Amino acid sequence: MTDSVRRFSSGGPWEEAFGHSRAVELPGGLVLVSGCTSVAGGRIAAGGPYEQAVASFEAAFEALEQAGLGREDVVRTRMYVTHARDVDEVGRAHKELFDDVRPAASMIIVSGLVDPSLVVEVEVEAYRGGKR
Repeated sequence: MTDSVRRFSSGGPWEEAFGHSRAVELPGGLVLVSGCTSVAGGRIAAGGPYEQAVASFEAAFEALEQAGLGREDVVRTRMYVTHARDVDEVGRAHKELFDDVRPAASMIIVSGLVDPSLVVEVEVEAYRGGKR
């Protein structure tokens, strides 16, 4: 592994418009994935909080795949939810996806996301360790 930072793009419109990468890998093997929502092809891909959470994590997994990592390498998740009533559904999606991985996790209630139809956004951090 080189000592340089690697950057990955999903080709999403906000990456270009706002000047960020979908994911960044640091020299020590930590991969940081930017906030992911259930937007695909410019449209909300899933409706309720559970479906949006699953679709959002799937987008994050696609970013990790570019770096050669998977769900099992995730060490931290953050879930931003627009209403407390949706916590259980987002938590259910997280448990289904990560029950055997058990990353450190936070769920934060926020006042809104970039599109009012979105009710959840997620971030993940993964660690490569000795894997390449």
